Amino acid sequence: MEAIRLIRHCAKYVSDRPQAFKDYTSDDMNVAPEDRVWVRGWFPILFELSCIINRCKLDVRTRGLTVMFEIMKTYGHTYEKHWWQDLFRIVFRIFDNMKLPEQQTEKAEWMTTTCNHALYAICDVFTQYFEALNNVLLDEIFSQLYWCVQQDNEQLARSGTNCLENVVILNGEKFTLEIWDKTCNCMLDIFKTTIPHALLTWRPAGTESEPVLQGDVPDKQLDSISQKSVDLHVCSDDQQSISSAEKISFENRQPSQFSVGSGIYEEASKNRTPTKVQEQKLFAALLIKCVVQLELIQTIDNIVFFPATSKKEDAENLAAAQRDTLDAEVHIETQDQGMYRYLTAQQLFKLLDCLLESHRFAKAFNSSSEQRTALWKAGFKGKSKPNLLKQETSSLACILRILFRMYTDNNRSDAWEEVQQRLLNVCRDAISYFLTLTSESHREAWTSLLLLFLTKVLKISDDRFKAHASRYYPLLCEIMQFDLIPELRAVLRKFYLRIGNVFKISQPSEQEQGAENTEHSLKALTLEV
Repeated sequence: MEAIRLIRHCAKYVSDRPQAFKDYTSDDMNVAPEDRVWVRGWFPILFELSCIINRCKLDVRTRGLTVMFEIMKTYGHTYEKHWWQDLFRIVFRIFDNMKLPEQQTEKAEWMTTTCNHALYAICDVFTQYFEALNNVLLDEIFSQLYWCVQQDNEQLARSGTNCLENVVILNGEKFTLEIWDKTCNCMLDIFKTTIPHALLTWRPAGTESEPVLQGDVPDKQLDSISQKSVDLHVCSDDQQSISSAEKISFENRQPSQFSVGSGIYEEASKNRTPTKVQEQKLFAALLIKCVVQLELIQTIDNIVFFPATSKKEDAENLAAAQRDTLDAEVHIETQDQGMYRYLTAQQLFKLLDCLLESHRFAKAFNSSSEQRTALWKAGFKGKSKPNLLKQETSSLACILRILFRMYTDNNRSDAWEEVQQRLLNVCRDAISYFLTLTSESHREAWTSLLLLFLTKVLKISDDRFKAHASRYYPLLCEIMQFDLIPELRAVLRKFYLRIGNVFKISQPSEQEQGAENTEHSLKALTLEV
């Protein structure tokens, strides 16, 4: 610790006396004068700190890591671009698989503490010196974030998606079209490699071709228990944070009922057969993939619309339905703070394709009752029957928000035809799927989703409403057979009333006609002004 304190003082000395290093020429004859302060001053300081980080116990390396990034943040404005390249070659050694501890417990501790700590610090430095570093460091940062979600460490995987969100939200306004393409491709790669396909194909050893038995517990009873255990978000309290962004990111995520890093699998693997141990390791890896899928869905929503915006919109929609005032605009103060306006239509479509693939996988898993029962009996996801309900609903909600935002954006008019076709297909499939649900708790989880869908449809123009209503009308008639909450019934009532007016089945009441005339007058007056 004393050595780290002295190294910190050395950094101040180098900053205060750079000329002393430029004038010193003994064995630096081949080094350019402007680089001598780096070669003789900054590089040795930062390299020694990296050695401390890679060789010492947790408390010492954590202090070394903090001081190293503190030096970068304090004096980085004096660094040349090629100095940063040399520096981050050292920094990224922290994540080098060849240098990680061989023991599993030590490796897990290293990833959860040092790697996690370093990841947030790197993103902080990148944001602080974005203009200097975006051409130097961005590709490496995206590669490192991708690496983090591939490791069998839940907290590090979550940190990878949280850091991706922080980098984009804090710097997105400065991104070029090329950088946005790289960002979308990074999210696409993470999505595709973390879909837990094995959840649909896994079978107990020796029963690959045998049907899975349901056992003595009725499937509907299992469903009613398991639908409550859908949140796979995990938040650990033992992390060592060095930035406010890291703290905020974890506070914004909901805690999980089940943590892969909690040691459950390690304890469970004792006194088990090798096959059972491998099975539990597979389950742990699959759970981490489920976590990453959920985190990435939330990350896309936060990037496009700004954190907490969607949650506020859902609350506003529910309150409007309770007041029966859906005609009023839902006011979201953070509407324009997201990165939506910086993304092209094609980039948004790429994100939508990722979300749709994630949604379809979750639907397939939730519909496979036999497979879920087999996994439950094998001990996957604790004491209740596993499901991906949160993934199923949150991915679809994000899809609807993006598509309806594009649908009403005059700057996206060239993409309206494709947007409408996507909306019609997605919404029709969603309602059809809802009608097949047999679990009441599963249907309840779709309440906010249906409110979002109907509220958005009711706010589009009459011409567009015709196209949507004619596609959904018979399906929405079927929905009436379910026991719906009053708010949802109120919105459906407005939907059917509007069908009557738009398709000339009925005449609007005098009150509605008066309100409509007033609205048209106000619009005309606005245009004249």
